[in-house]
Amino acid sequence: MPPDLTKLAPLCYNVIKRQKNAFLGSDKGVNISSIPTKGGAIKNGAIVNDAITSAQVRLIDEKGTQVGIVSTSDARSRAAAVSLDLVIMAPDAKPPVAKILDYSKYRYELDMKKRESRRNQGGAGLKEVRFRLKIDQNDFAIKISQVAKFLKSGDKVKVQIQFKGREQQHPEMGVDMLQKVAQEVKEYSTILNKPTLDGRNITMVLQPTAKKEYTISEQRRRGKDVVNARAERQAKRLAAKGLDVSGKKLNQKEDKNAKK
Repeated sequence: MPPDLTKLAPLCYNVIKRQKNAFLGSDKGVNISSIPTKGGAIKNGAIVNDAITSAQVRLIDEKGTQVGIVSTSDARSRAAAVSLDLVIMAPDAKPPVAKILDYSKYRYELDMKKRESRRNQGGAGLKEVRFRLKIDQNDFAIKISQVAKFLKSGDKVKVQIQFKGREQQHPEMGVDMLQKVAQEVKEYSTILNKPTLDGRNITMVLQPTAKKEYTISEQRRRGKDVVNARAERQAKRLAAKGLDVSGKKLNQKEDKNAKK
């Protein structure tokens, strides 16, 4: 005898609903970039358009004007009338604060700000260079060049003197070496943290005197050169046909000059 589907349907619906609620409410590191809903979406944590479930919102229009408390349906209609999105800006407020804006542009600007913030934080990078008490002059010079390179690029440097065996009985020798290192790179740095004992080691932190510089990578530079060379070749081909870069005919004087 076939099962009664009318009884199974509500059970299946409840199971799916519980699983969905558990998934949305889970905090186990699941990355939910976009969860589609009926006519709207929860995108990157933002509640957009028909995903807004509150009956009313405190609306800010596309010009930044405080409209006040309106029904959510009215706010959606206003957003649709100017071909923009209705986005919840403060979900914990009562009622939630919503703004009419271009959500794609808004997300792009936020991502650019985060990227710029990470780039600015790059100047606070901490590099580490280790020395031994018994180090020859060549190795010492190589280590100093590494420290100088990091400082010139705008990074902080943690200089560490490592002790072995009975060397731990002479910490003053480690302090002398750290002072020597600081003297060698004083042109590029100042002492941020003075020499301190760290277990069996002595450490000192140097900070750069100049800000971190960002240079165009060699690959990007070569790419620009290729694009420029290609554009130059294209211009020459068009000039040989009596056309300018936009495809229009050159004047007779310009044509003669191109042929020369």
